[in-house]
Amino acid sequence: MTFYPEIANEDARRGPFFIVFNAGSGHRDAAQEMQTISDVLEAGGRTFEFLQCTESEPIDALARRAVDLAKAHHGVVVAAGGDGTINAVASAVHGSGCPFGVLPQGTFNYFGRDNAISQDTRKAALSLLTSRLLPVQAGKVNGRLFLVNASVGLYPQLLEDREAWKQQLGRSRFVAFLSGVASLLQSRHQLRLRIESAGQTVSLRTPTLFVGNNRLQLVQAGLDAQQSDALTQGQLVAVAVRPIGTLALFGLLVRGLLGRLGDADNIRSFSFRRLTVTPKGMRRIKVATDGEVVWMQTPLVFEVAAEPLLLLVPASAELAEAE
Repeated sequence: MTFYPEIANEDARRGPFFIVFNAGSGHRDAAQEMQTISDVLEAGGRTFEFLQCTESEPIDALARRAVDLAKAHHGVVVAAGGDGTINAVASAVHGSGCPFGVLPQGTFNYFGRDNAISQDTRKAALSLLTSRLLPVQAGKVNGRLFLVNASVGLYPQLLEDREAWKQQLGRSRFVAFLSGVASLLQSRHQLRLRIESAGQTVSLRTPTLFVGNNRLQLVQAGLDAQQSDALTQGQLVAVAVRPIGTLALFGLLVRGLLGRLGDADNIRSFSFRRLTVTPKGMRRIKVATDGEVVWMQTPLVFEVAAEPLLLLVPASAELAEAE
């Protein structure tokens, strides 16, 4: 097992919980979820404080305040929300030495599920009381943290379209699928990328480049075990789609939903620790990180973060990630 100095102070995991709660994540009743969390932690004799997202305080600022409180009181920062909320809070926690807990509230919850954290709020809260610390790999793109994935091209557009559909039709996996189909029917753009990694440079045309840091998501999409296992060996996994038409793109979407993406001839995947991506003729490009889309200056540098995230996982969870 790799030793991380921060874990020597793991008694902090028994300190008070400072819970950043995003009531807008998923489709659950926020008041009921907060009451469930309160009941569990009170019964367990633990001190806690909710820091609830509001329009007056952006989640980034709220997360930084939670970290300051946790450092002052030797406590734990907890994110209650979807993968986007978890990313925002983790970005503030990363490198602080504070333990990090998760109460999944979103639609997909890839990060929590990949780390054996229950999607049931009561069970997830109970596990915080007896949890253990596990160093978890994080990725970065131009210094911005990601836990699940980062991407350019078609995928960020899919996410923006999906959010627009969700605002009109609600949050569900079916709505996400329908918005994806609609986005593919309108897709025409191909990126021209120069990719540099481990001393080698290649050029490629692709509608999208996807970088994964979540084994569950890669396995569910159907990528081979060698690629998904690379995540446990200190690497990230890149997936690029070869230039194809709309009908073929739709076929890839279906293959991904069926868990057969690895069988497709139009997919190229490889693992790496550091990857520099330069889009031809573009000084800025939209990048999606864990479901949030931002503009970034080029070139883009995708890499494994130097420090892990100190995550609280259920005591019974497998420790393969840390060995």
